[in-house]
Amino acid sequence: MLIYGFQGTSLLDFPGRVASLVFTGGCNLACAFCHNPGLVRDPEQYPVLSETELFADLNRRRAFIDGVVVSGGEPTLATDLEDFLGRIKGLGLQIKLDSNGLRPLVLARLLDKGLIDYLAIDLKTAPSRYAELSSGPVDSNLLVESCRLAIECAPEYEFRTTCVPGLVTTNELNEMGEVIRGASRWVLQQYIPREELLGDAPSEPYAASEFERLSTLAKPYVTRVDGRGW
Repeated sequence: MLIYGFQGTSLLDFPGRVASLVFTGGCNLACAFCHNPGLVRDPEQYPVLSETELFADLNRRRAFIDGVVVSGGEPTLATDLEDFLGRIKGLGLQIKLDSNGLRPLVLARLLDKGLIDYLAIDLKTAPSRYAELSSGPVDSNLLVESCRLAIECAPEYEFRTTCVPGLVTTNELNEMGEVIRGASRWVLQQYIPREELLGDAPSEPYAASEFERLSTLAKPYVTRVDGRGW
């Protein structure tokens, strides 16, 4: 397993728990607004943390951390992800996995083996617009399948959407809402423009009033809507 980054502790990414955060490289999407473009475009530019180093560090930290967040990039692309998560579980730590939801067979296997305690699936936009997020074809049915898996099989989960102007509007939000109707939690995140993004993304975020309007529209679909970054 190639780990391209490591952060000591994180509270935001694993609600209510203290976790270490690791990153994998590569992705099967190329979202213009990606905030980890280096991990998508050229992960080799970052130093690789060996598994020996990582697990030695986790062993030192496990007295005061609850788990590990595995993010990316897209972690489900790693062929040895199952073994990697199994080793983390062997330390008695919980696992939160961040995913774009396009590899439901991988998620199903990991959930079946009890290797995911908290699953976060990024809903980028309406499934009907996912082809705009990649240079190749995207089967949005895979995303829908992963969303059902999260709702029906994950011990804990969240769906999260970065509200990118033009990509997340009333129509897109309603289409996403229908996909996850009945879910327990949907997190809407404010879009933050940065100089280093993967592509030609909007230069300004939504005003707070528009963000609040989208949050209100989301509420009938799920039990709880949370906002981040506004």
